[in-house]
Amino acid sequence: MLFTENVLVALAGLKANIMRSLLTMLGIIIGIASVIAIMTVGNSITSIVNSTMQDLGANNLEMGVMQKSRDNKASDSGENYGSGYVREMTDNDLITEDMLEAFKAEFPDDIKYILKFENVGDKGKVTEGSKSANVQIIGYNKDNFEFKDKKILAGRGFLNRDYEQAKKVCIVTDKLVERIYDGDVNKALGQEIEVNVGGIYYSYYIVGVYEYVQEQFSFGVSDNPTTELIIPYETARIANHNQNKGDYYFTLVTSVNTNNDEFATKVRDYFNINYYSRNDAYEVMVVSMTSMMNQMNTMIGAIQLALSVIAGISLVVGGIGVMNIMLVSITERTKEIGTRKALGATNGSIRLQFITESVVICLIGGIIGIVLGVVLGTVAVKLMGYEAAVSIQSIIIAVGFSMAIGIFFGYYPANKAAKLNPIDALRYE
Repeated sequence: MLFTENVLVALAGLKANIMRSLLTMLGIIIGIASVIAIMTVGNSITSIVNSTMQDLGANNLEMGVMQKSRDNKASDSGENYGSGYVREMTDNDLITEDMLEAFKAEFPDDIKYILKFENVGDKGKVTEGSKSANVQIIGYNKDNFEFKDKKILAGRGFLNRDYEQAKKVCIVTDKLVERIYDGDVNKALGQEIEVNVGGIYYSYYIVGVYEYVQEQFSFGVSDNPTTELIIPYETARIANHNQNKGDYYFTLVTSVNTNNDEFATKVRDYFNINYYSRNDAYEVMVVSMTSMMNQMNTMIGAIQLALSVIAGISLVVGGIGVMNIMLVSITERTKEIGTRKALGATNGSIRLQFITESVVICLIGGIIGIVLGVVLGTVAVKLMGYEAAVSIQSIIIAVGFSMAIGIFFGYYPANKAAKLNPIDALRYE
């Protein structure tokens, strides 16, 4: 019997027993749908994480002054510091502007920006009569403002004198202008704005308005979102009464051609050899955002794989169901098998017929499962507020896996049918 005829016979059998066929496919459908849905959600989250990390600067290096490991070591005075000891950080432990200038001069081709920020208050509120807007007061240095590349809609960005003289000026979002000044940017520019942060009031003059862009990981849309009210870095330090003569944390934005993993080692060695070799408690640590992104992708992939394996157990159950129904089908069609063998059908043709039927059952169940899985995965991702990223690779694997299950679990019943004695089969009642 030709392969196409075997397929047509299998389809006719499924049509004759639709309910039984659907129940047989149920395990396959649930298994495939679960795996596809999990893969869709996992791929979407991975895509979102990568996109967000790219926006934040996937090629950035996070550099900070950290406590040295002091496990089981004692000081010169005999005091055992222990792993939990933290000596208070002083100005001598911080990285000064002169140190940064020397650092940039040492690696001029590798460093694009050195980003600094100072957070004054996360839960600030601007009030004007019955109108209000939520803000976060944050100080940017010149490099940070240029790197963020805020789209200025009106007014201007910060001037050099704003940074150098710690001017009390600010740049606000169009969202704040909408809520406080009814969207009139000309009315907003030059106005003195007062921000209440936990009962402490800060006043700044608006010199610019920039376009608000919602963060990718923000759920839902708020009429009054918390937006950044940006002030010069030194202005923020003064607001926080920060009199330190240096900083302990920076973000390095490297050039496109710089190998971040190698450069991270160079940065760490440069500071620790030149400035921190004699420091008794602190050293510079550098973390690559690329390695962090890879670690997050690995973690998401591991969770995705574990959930897929758990969901895949139902595929085994579904395969056992297929084997069971094929054994029932052979019992019901014993006389048919005997007749075919009496007319000259070979064991191979009988075996192929029943394997084909098994594969067709699993393949149809797999296709239904794929459609259901894509729909469920897409709906789940949409409910989270993101765009779905359906994996074509997972669909191809699912189809192949469905066929493999059909062959694996269909072989035993097919082989049993092929080995039936034609005389015994014809006498079967």
